[in-house]
Amino acid sequence: MSTLPRRAKSKPKSLVSEEDELTSFFKSFSDSEEEEEEEEEWEPKSKVASKRQLPKKPESKPKKATAPRSAGVRKRIRKTAVKEELNTSLPIAAAEDSKDGLKLLQPKVDGDPKLVTKKPKINVVQGKRENLASEEIPSTSAPLMENEVKQEKYEDDFAFNEPPLKRIKSTTCPQGKPVKHPGSTKQQEELEMNWDIVQVLSERTNIEPWVCANIICLFRDENTIPFIARYRKELVNNLEADALREVQQTLEELRTVAKKTHATIQKIKKEGKLSEGLLKALLNCKTLDELDHVSAPYKTGSKGTKAQRAKQLGLEPAAISLIENPIELDLFSYIKPNVKGLITIQEIEAGVQHILADMFAKDKDTLDFIRMLCQQRYICIQSTLAKVTSKNVNEKDINKFQLYHNFSCNIKNIQHHQILAINRGENLKILTVKVNVPDGVKNEFCRWCVNERWRPKRYAKPELMKILHNSVEDSYKRLIYPLLCREFRSKLSSDAEKESIMMFGRNLRQLLLMNPVRGRILMGVDPGYKHGCKLAIISPTSQILHTDVVYLHSGQGFREAEKIRRLLLHYNCSTVVIGNGTACRETEAYFADLIMKKYFAPLDVVYCIVSEAGASIYSVSPEASKEMPNLDPNLRSAVSIARRVQDPLAELVKIEPKHIGVGMYQHDVSQTLLKATLDSVVEECVSFVGVDINICSEVLLRHIAGLNANRAKNIIEWREKNGTFINREQLKEVKGLGPKSFQQCAGFIRFNQEYIRTFCSNQQTKLAAAGHALATNASIQVPNEKQGKKKNKPAGNGVVQPNPLDQTCIHPESYDIAERFLTFIGGTPNDIGKPDMQQKVNAVIQKEGLDGTAKRLNTTVHTLQIIIDGLTQPEGFDIRTDFDKPDFKRSIVCLEDLSPGTVLTGKVENATLFGVFVDIGVGKSGLIPIRNITETKLSKAKKRRSLGLGPGERVEVKVLNIDIPRSRITLDLLRVL
Repeated sequence: MSTLPRRAKSKPKSLVSEEDELTSFFKSFSDSEEEEEEEEEWEPKSKVASKRQLPKKPESKPKKATAPRSAGVRKRIRKTAVKEELNTSLPIAAAEDSKDGLKLLQPKVDGDPKLVTKKPKINVVQGKRENLASEEIPSTSAPLMENEVKQEKYEDDFAFNEPPLKRIKSTTCPQGKPVKHPGSTKQQEELEMNWDIVQVLSERTNIEPWVCANIICLFRDENTIPFIARYRKELVNNLEADALREVQQTLEELRTVAKKTHATIQKIKKEGKLSEGLLKALLNCKTLDELDHVSAPYKTGSKGTKAQRAKQLGLEPAAISLIENPIELDLFSYIKPNVKGLITIQEIEAGVQHILADMFAKDKDTLDFIRMLCQQRYICIQSTLAKVTSKNVNEKDINKFQLYHNFSCNIKNIQHHQILAINRGENLKILTVKVNVPDGVKNEFCRWCVNERWRPKRYAKPELMKILHNSVEDSYKRLIYPLLCREFRSKLSSDAEKESIMMFGRNLRQLLLMNPVRGRILMGVDPGYKHGCKLAIISPTSQILHTDVVYLHSGQGFREAEKIRRLLLHYNCSTVVIGNGTACRETEAYFADLIMKKYFAPLDVVYCIVSEAGASIYSVSPEASKEMPNLDPNLRSAVSIARRVQDPLAELVKIEPKHIGVGMYQHDVSQTLLKATLDSVVEECVSFVGVDINICSEVLLRHIAGLNANRAKNIIEWREKNGTFINREQLKEVKGLGPKSFQQCAGFIRFNQEYIRTFCSNQQTKLAAAGHALATNASIQVPNEKQGKKKNKPAGNGVVQPNPLDQTCIHPESYDIAERFLTFIGGTPNDIGKPDMQQKVNAVIQKEGLDGTAKRLNTTVHTLQIIIDGLTQPEGFDIRTDFDKPDFKRSIVCLEDLSPGTVLTGKVENATLFGVFVDIGVGKSGLIPIRNITETKLSKAKKRRSLGLGPGERVEVKVLNIDIPRSRITLDLLRVL
């Protein structure tokens, strides 16, 4: 494997004296003539040719010759695109002319400069630009036409847009090991900053730089997270979808900082206030907080700062002189009796003090020193009960924050849920929060400023040193301390929000991937008191068989029991699904009592409790009205409750993720980030499970990677117009589904081969009958060659043949390798999913080994593993079989029946940052504190993910404490079932 070249670094700067350093600093605050000269040297970034330059062809005029090619040959190119993919399914191939092993491949340009010069690109690296004209951009995908990829650019595409990556080539590629790009640690981005985006991304996410570089390339090439996580594992070092999502979010944050930085630079430059020192300070900013702090003095506002008003009075030279040449400073010369602010010597001293304080607070070295001090000292966050609470806040809400009425914790040890709770209490005006920085930090900071960083160059009189001391203290108290508090609070809140959103995403994934209960007729029950319990009986294929309303809790329970029994016997339904909403406990007791009395004999009836979060919202949504137009909204919720057990994924995707209710503080976090994360989790789950293209709904289809609402609608319309999809190739005929979309979605779309074989056999029978009728017609009429050709054209549709590989998770770009592997093991496509296939694969792998087989096929271990999984998994394989099913019960347990030490089994309802809530069947969920969830108690699969449990998992717990008045149950986790 070729080694990574060292990233270009800027030359180390020589040490400068304090005098030179301060002089350069003061120049950034003064309006001198040198500032205008510096602005002339600095040019807008739009004028910098920062794209990788390609060698120009000697003849650039004959562009028209290539135009007909893009219009006339495009169809032929599209037809041959997949044939090329068959031979180039891997992101790794042998390099022919590469001396360094791997090269970044540039997309070929045939007289079309738009493919390269769409936008100016500027390098986000430290140091000089590199000329990559001879290099080529790597690819993680099959070859595509550039002009077709351009048509699919998202409207809200990232600012850092570059030509898509095309291919990765390597002379030596150790199988099973990730491939590193030699130029990957230096990525050209659109906006230039004084830091390397790859390096910063690596530091913040704790992921290797070459992996971060590959991820940037993959995202720039419009690859989706499910596609990368499954089919580009070797490029991302086997990262899971959660890690990829974290990198994507961090990357967007960095790009936002770069974009806002350059917008600020352009604005300040337009106002004529941009200096070399300010430009450098702005380009050094890595967060929005740093950017706001540096650019604060240059923001337009109705009222200027104290320092700005003092500068307007002409006191800035006095402030600079106090540091540079205090001997010659005479403050009395600035007195002007007729000017407000310059009347007395005290006003002049105050003005100089404000200017100096502002200088100290904007100096990078000064801020770095105070931050370093804070890292070494004990900084705590404190919350107390507010003295004057809002009148709208009731006593119950105040008691909710009782733990935080007098709370103090080190900012390094505070938990994420504590930060979110404190923030909520502060927003409700119940709590008062402050960050406590010890006085020792202030004293050491002031001493360092006066004696080292801002020490006057020459002797200063005692009265001037007093002004300097006051300036440092004023700067700390009025400017620096509030800045530190904002930074600490912002960092803590941001981290807590991200962790809360990630927890929400993990819970949602666990809920969506619950094992479906197939082949059963189910009765869904939406409990209620006054308006009765709504019933819905659905078939094994989710068809509505019957709906009704029964009144179980209004004195008519015995009469309604006969109706329920009659319905269960008539439809042979032995499974009842009860929603966990209002009257759930009473409804559960009602059914448990009838089951214990064997009232439904000869049926062996069982029941389960399922979350009905979002069911009411879905029942009145346009989707529900379209799906069940003639059904009352109250009965729709009962149908939804039953379908959540039969196929949780297909039902829950109809509901907006945040309404499912498996998160924590979801209304206190960034709604934009929450929605993006949850939508991404839904896309990941639907894609990994896969959908049958011929029977899935439009709602489910739009969540497949690479598809959206319009493309899903077009697929459904194509299916209604042309009938069943026979193979994956037909997806290319759908309007709006180009090569890139096909590449992203093809591997996640399934084709039921048995259904397709039946359909094809019926079609052939119909075509044969139609051909016989046409032949009879032709014998009666005058023969006509052209007419005969037209008559035979419909028979051409029968040429489309099913491909057995379409039922697997193997991507079409790897079909060629899969076919070679089948030949190598002596199998056929018809053996896919059969026990014989597993035996043949095992025999070859035991003999050759996984690495040896991959080398023989000229592929990677990751791709070979996907092919083996696809060939050996039985037809209709579902990854959700590894997850838990609902917990079916026949009896009920009361809270009074529990005692400390009782061992029970339960199902996780929700996971939070402080613990896990478990439904143990007593009407109230018990809490397992996070400290009781240890690595030894989790299964091996859980140890690989995180020390957390997700909704739907079955656990064995022991009761530790019962607080009956407060209905609180504390549990200890024994093991995961």
